Parts: sequence; structure tokens; C-alpha cells
Amino acid sequence: MALRSLFKRGRQNGIKILSLGVPLAMGLTLIAKVSFERSFDSFYPDSDRLYMVLSNLNDGGRKSTWGSVSGAIAPAMHDEIPEVEAASRCTAIGMPGERIVTSDNRLHLATFLLADTCFFDLLPRPVLVGDPHKLLSRPDHVIISRSLAERLGGVAVAVGQSIRRESDRGKSYVVGGVFEDVPENSHLRYDIIGSLNGLPARSTAGWMGNERYVAYVRLRPGVNPESLAPAIRSMQSRHQNLDAMRREGVDLTYTLAPLRQIHGGVDSVRQMNLMLSLMAAILIIIAVLNYILAAVSTLMGRIRQVAVHKCYGASGRDLLGMILSEVALHLALALVLAFMVLLLFRDKTEELLSVSLPALFTPSTVMLLAGVCAVVFVLTCLVPTRMLMRVPVAVAFRVERTHRRHWRLALLFVQFAAVAYLAAMLVVIDRQYDKMLHSDYGYACQNLLYCMAEGTDPLVRHRAVTSLGALPQVEAVGCCSELPLFEASGNDVYACDDDRRLFNAADKYFVTENFFSLMEIPVLEGAGFVAGDDNAGNIMVSRKFAEMLNTATGQSGSPIGRRVRVTEHDIDSPAFTICGVYENILIGSLKGPDTRPSMFFCATDTSYAPAETILIKLRDLTPDNVSLVAATLRESVADRPVDVSVYSQDLAAQYSDDRAFRDSILISGLVALAIALTGLWGYTSDQIRRRIREITIRKINGAEKGDILRMISKDVSYVALPALVTGVAAAYTVASGWLERFVVRVALSPAMFAAVAVSVYVIIIGCVLWRAYRAAAEPPARGLKTE
Repeated sequence: MALRSLFKRGRQNGIKILSLGVPLAMGLTLIAKVSFERSFDSFYPDSDRLYMVLSNLNDGGRKSTWGSVSGAIAPAMHDEIPEVEAASRCTAIGMPGERIVTSDNRLHLATFLLADTCFFDLLPRPVLVGDPHKLLSRPDHVIISRSLAERLGGVAVAVGQSIRRESDRGKSYVVGGVFEDVPENSHLRYDIIGSLNGLPARSTAGWMGNERYVAYVRLRPGVNPESLAPAIRSMQSRHQNLDAMRREGVDLTYTLAPLRQIHGGVDSVRQMNLMLSLMAAILIIIAVLNYILAAVSTLMGRIRQVAVHKCYGASGRDLLGMILSEVALHLALALVLAFMVLLLFRDKTEELLSVSLPALFTPSTVMLLAGVCAVVFVLTCLVPTRMLMRVPVAVAFRVERTHRRHWRLALLFVQFAAVAYLAAMLVVIDRQYDKMLHSDYGYACQNLLYCMAEGTDPLVRHRAVTSLGALPQVEAVGCCSELPLFEASGNDVYACDDDRRLFNAADKYFVTENFFSLMEIPVLEGAGFVAGDDNAGNIMVSRKFAEMLNTATGQSGSPIGRRVRVTEHDIDSPAFTICGVYENILIGSLKGPDTRPSMFFCATDTSYAPAETILIKLRDLTPDNVSLVAATLRESVADRPVDVSVYSQDLAAQYSDDRAFRDSILISGLVALAIALTGLWGYTSDQIRRRIREITIRKINGAEKGDILRMISKDVSYVALPALVTGVAAAYTVASGWLERFVVRVALSPAMFAAVAVSVYVIIIGCVLWRAYRAAAEPPARGLKTE
């Protein structure tokens, strides 16, 4: 009977399945995404006892925390703290996804780690070939992932091959083993692991500085990580000069963060999960409410059908089974439709969610989604079933006199509020995304290209710079060690007269003399790096650097000519003279900017050896000009492939997750609006059918079309206006919390939310008037006909 009912006219089965299937596809996928985000690192054995070691610095009241330590910390915790069952450390070399060259000169993208021999004891992966303990003790061997091995020709073929980092021509590695790929829900993903034994002992055994190592510990069962604070402090006192740091106003401590909270415990991730869960709930609720509205709009025919069954002896159990089987069939077809939608838009879905569908829909997640579908089934059955079962047979055959519509208006209220919420959130997120892209970063990146040329011969790089500078399409060419786009490492600044540590500054290392003019960074004081001068002992500092220098030394006025010492650079020069002050620039992104003062040193030799990134400023950023620059670089650097990147595109890529979130809200809002309008259309049609005689009598008594349209839209307006206010108010509250994660944020004005509410109201009333216009224009004679 459920199958036969699919093809009966007047049941609106197509609308029911469509309006249920599309929102379910999105809602269930968003729930799977939240489940994925919450499952990070849970696949490791004893994950509840695994912790990452965090460094905590209190520098004169300025507190900061980061997830890396010096080389000696992890081994010492294992050796000196009995509650630590095991410890390991690793460090990345090169950039994530850098190019790896095989012995036959093929290129592959991979992320490279160096780790100690017990790394797989704490963060194990199934090993297909090789002994990780032995391989991680040999500096010339590596273990690679299965996916990289497949790209090298297969697991058996890959073992024994020689590979090297493209940026490091002097070092090659032999593939000695293969491990299963790291799952996508891991905070630490890598393709290649090599041995730490290849690094110098001053790095791996150092207690201060060189904090490049990510350390992990596994505690013994029942140990509270907070109880280890005295033991960790005692370890520090034995190996670090805490008194000297205390005299400098610095306090360094180490704490343990649960591994499963490294990703999921971040405020931005928790906030995103909350918002995605709310979106999923809105979509599923709208789908359920719209199904109920569509089911109730066909209720009169169903009531009489149920009455006939009762007359022929159908029991309540038979009727319940008939209704439940029909809803179950609709839900099954809706899930099939949802599956087809996901397959059809798989690439877009994976792009928006930044995770593959197989990683989303794991067995545990599928069980969770099955529970959600069971709840949807119960809700979609509940209202229609109760209404059908409670109607007496005698009442079912009477001509309908009254109709209770208040609860249907309540369902529309929820839908309208959800649509207003999504629309308001879309406007806020879109404006914030636009603001981030077009904010003042302190430098100009229009028409700017760059080429990462690490590992190339300095003379070859100098030849490439000369060739590029000769192109008429190129306005300027320069070099730098690090782009402002990327995070900076830090070095301490000391006073020259009394060796006092002043503060820590973001070190952007070396640039050519024309860097500040090329990047259009305003120089506020001094002459800066002057071409032709000996700039080896000069340093350019930011305005914040100059202000903090005055505060720390108790001086005032211009810092030009003052001398400071900088760690790591003091090997080449005992002190540096400040030759210029530039305006503060943004280092990193607006979501997590580096708030420290910054500094630049000059690449003084003609080959720009320490500055390996080539900057090219075009007169016009066109595809032809970009192709010409790439061709010139390929010709100049003939022994290796080079990539030319557009700076503004990579800047925008830093906010790709925000763009994806904006697109998700846009798609969800459009689907929610379409479903809500479908329910509204059905409600309006039902009201017109029920009130057609009233409408006819009003027209006979002189009512105009406008009067009829106002009458029909009045009930909807009474519901829509408070619903829209509720929706935009909820959006204001959520958006205020979401914007707190940004340093620069868009202003939330009441006018903006009012405009959103008015826009959605116009769409709602437009739908009602469009459907009601035909009834208002019909001749009165048609409305007086009986059934």
C-alpha cells in the first residue's frame, strides 16, 4: 500500500521526498564533519594517556604558549620523571608538502619529519615493511607512507629507492620501510620520517633555544598531568638557569596538553563545531517540519481513506503499520536522494569541508547518523499519525467547517526564524571575509609574485634576478628570507651596554636593499638599507620595536643610531646599529597575527645567499606577464623546476576555511529558504482552498484584489515578523562570539540585521502574494461551486 501511494495524485510525495532528501544530505554531512573534528587523534592506542608538551613563557607580564620545546626536554622527562611511561619528539624539515626528488628525477609532494627511535611507540602506525626502531636510528634511511610508496611504483618497488628534498641537494635518503598513511583526523600528518641522529647534538640535546621539537609523553595509568608540575620544575632547575631568567623578568614553564584536545580543544575549532552543529540542526528541523506541513496539507483525503479502512475492519495496529510504512518508504527514498546528491557534489563537498567523504563516514559516524535518521523517522510520523488515528469515522465524512491552523503557523515560525538566522550569518561572514582580504596589512601585495628558490646556487639565483629585472613588464625585483605572509621565528634582543635581555622580536631575517620600496612599507625614520653602503652591521626595526626599546631602556626619542645585540645573529656581528624604523606590518594572518615587534637584516653580498625567496613586482598582473616571468625563471634556473606564486592568491588562501564556511552557509541558507518557501506555498494553497467561499463572498460584497491579498498575507505576516526578529537576534549573538577570534572584525550594526530581516520578509510575502493572486482574480462564480 505504501508503494501504491507513491503514485497517487494529490499526495505531494515528490515534494515530501525532495524537501526531506536535500536537507538531510547537508545536515547529515555536517553532523559527520563535527563528529570527524571531535575524533582527532582518538585512533591512537591509549590516546587518553598521551600528551603534548607545551612551552609557556611569561615575559614581563606578556604571556604566550606554543607547542614546541628544546631538544632535551622529552628525553629528560622520560629519564627523570617516574610518572612518564614513554616520551618521544619530532621536528619538521622544510615546508609541508614540499617537493621530493627520486633517483630518476621525478617530483612528488610530501611532508618530511625527523623523529627519534621511539616515535612509533607513542604514535604508532601499522608498518608494512621495515623495523622503525632500527630505521629511525640511521640518519641515511627513511620510512615513507603507503600513498607515497604507491606513487613511487608500489610498496615493494619503493623500498630501496633513493630520495632527497629538492631544496637540499647535498643529502639523500634510502627508503627502508613503509607505514600505513596517517588518518585525516590527526593533528600531525606526514609522509616521510627520518632519523634525528642526523642533527647536531647541540640541537637535539639543547635545553634552551632552538625550540623546534614537538614532544609527546605517555603517562602511567591514573597519573594526573597537573600533579607533575613540581617534578617538571625540579627537572628545569637541574638543567636550566632559572635564576638568570628570573633576573631578566622571564619565566619559562612546561605543561601537558591532552593529545585529543590539541585540535578539538582550540577555541576556533570548538566554535566552528558549535556553528556547524547548529546549521545541521536547522536543516534537519526544517526538513522535518516541511514534511509534516506537506503531510498535513493532504490530511482531508487521508482522513477519509483511514475511515474507509476502519469501516472494513482495519484495527489501529493495521492503520499504524500502514502510516509508518509509508513514512519509512519516503525516508528511505530521501536517504537515497541524499546519497546521490553527495556523490554528485562530492568534489565541492570535500572542498568545503576539507576532508574526504570516506574519512567522514566511518562506521562509528554512520551509527550516529543512523540514530539521527531514527529520530527524524519518529518526528515525521508523530504528528500525522496522531491526527489520523484520533479522528472518529463519523467526523471524517462530514463537510469540513473549521480548521485549526495555529500549530501550522508555529511550524512556519521555526522555519522563518531559521532562514533569517542563516541569511544574517551569511551577511556577517561574507563581510568579515571581504574585510580580511582587503585590510591594511602594512605592505602592498598587488601585482606581486614570488618564487621559493631554496637550494638553488646563489649565483644562479642572482642571474635570475638580473634577467627578471631586465623585463619591461617587471617594475622591481628583490629577495628576502621570509615573506610577511608566513609565521616568523623569534630571537631575543639585548642591550649592548649592560647585556640586559630587553624583549623577544619576530625575526624576518634577510632582505635586499630595495625590499621596503618594493613592498611599499613606509619607512618612518632613518635612511634604511642604502644601496652601495656596508649594511652588514645595520638593522631595520618596526615602530613597535622602537617603542618597546624606549620602554625597556628608559630612553626616549628616535632609536636611529642605537646599538643592540640579537641572538643567533651575534655570531656574525657583536652588535647591530638601527638604521631605520618602518611602520608595523602584519606577520601571518588576521586570525592569528604575530603581535611581537619585528626586524629585518640586510643581505649584503651580491648573490643574496641568505635571501632565497625572489620577489617580482609586475606593472600589471596579467596571465601573460605571469607566464613570461615563469618562463624567464625556468630559463635562468635550468637545473630544477621552479614555481611562481601570486602573493594575493596565497594571502587569500589563508582564509580558505572562512571562505568555505561562508559558502556552506550560503548553500544551507538557499536550501533552507527553498524548503521554507515550499512549505509556505503548500500552507497558502491549503488556506485558499479552505477559504475559497469566504473569499468569493467578500468579492461579491465589494472587496478588491488588494483586500483579498492583504487578508491572505495577514496571518503569515503575524508569524513572519516575530520569527525574523528572533532569527536575526540569534544570529547577532552567535556572530558576536564568532568574530572574537579575529583581530580585525566587521562592525555589527542594527541596520545590517534589519536589512536582512526586511529582505527575507519581502521574499516570504512575495511568495504568498504570488500564490494568492490567482484566487483573488478568479470570478466569484467559481468560488461558489461545491465539491
